[in-house]
Amino acid sequence: MMTISVADYAAECAAQGLRGDYSVCRSDFTVAQGYDYSAEEQAVWRTLCDRQTKLTQRLAHHSYLDGVATLGLLDRIPDFDTVSEKLTRLTGWEIVAVPGLIPAGPFFDHLANRRFPVTNWLRTRKELDYIVEPDMFHDFFGHVPILTQPVFADFMQMYGEKAEDMIALGGDEMITRLYWYSAEYGLIQEPGQPLKAFGAGLMSSFTELQFAVESKDAHHVPFDLETVMRTGYEIDKFQRAYFVLPSFDALRDAFANGDLAGIVARFKGQPALDPATV
Repeated sequence: MMTISVADYAAECAAQGLRGDYSVCRSDFTVAQGYDYSAEEQAVWRTLCDRQTKLTQRLAHHSYLDGVATLGLLDRIPDFDTVSEKLTRLTGWEIVAVPGLIPAGPFFDHLANRRFPVTNWLRTRKELDYIVEPDMFHDFFGHVPILTQPVFADFMQMYGEKAEDMIALGGDEMITRLYWYSAEYGLIQEPGQPLKAFGAGLMSSFTELQFAVESKDAHHVPFDLETVMRTGYEIDKFQRAYFVLPSFDALRDAFANGDLAGIVARFKGQPALDPATV
C-alpha cells in the first residue's frame, strides 16, 4: 500500500478544507486530545448525548448500552486517557486522538494494535443533525461503547490485521464495504430477541437509527460475508440495505474463516451489487 507523509497528507486535507489540524500530527497521525473544550462545546455534547440516548435506550443492542454505562460517556466530553484505562481493562483496547480522517495504512495499524482513532473536535450546534466529516460524537459515542464487547473487539483487531492484505490483492472496495455494513451500519437480531442496532453510523444518527430499526421501508438482509463484500453503499443518504447479524460470533467467525482472498479474486473489478436488490 502506498504511504503518505504527514506533511503531504496535511497539505491534502488543507486543500480539501477539512477541519482538523493535521499539521500537528505525529508520525502515526495521532495528536494530543487537548482537553480545552469551551462551555458551548460541552453543552453541544450533552445535547447530542441526551437526544440520542432517548433512541439508543430503545433501539441499541444491549452490549452497546452496557458499554455506555461502563465507560460513562454522557455527562461531559470524555477524557480519552481516562476512558482508555477502563476500556483497556475490559478488552485491551485504548483510544488515540486524531484530527479527523487519517490514511488507511495508519488506521489499519491502529486497529491491529487495539487502538481506536477518535477525532478530537466536536461539531457545532448548527450541525446537530448532519456533519460531513467524522467528529468526536460519531467516533466516540458511535464506535467506542461496542468495543467493550469482547467478540466484536476481537473482530475489529482482526479487521485491522487483514485489511491491508486484502487491499494489496485489489479488494479495497470490498473490505471497505465489510466495515461499512458492520462497524458503521450493522444490525443484530439474536434468536428470540427484537432487532437492534450497533453500528456507529446508526448510533450517532438521530433519523437513520429510527429508520433502520423501525421503518417498514428499511431493507433488512441476513448477513452473508460474500454478499456484504459485494454490495455497494450510500455515503450521503439512508442505506438501501442493512445487514442483520445473528450474533457477534457470526461476524468474527465469518471473517476469521471466510475465503477473503477467494472472494476478492472472483469479484474484484466487477460492478457492486445494488443494495436494494440483495
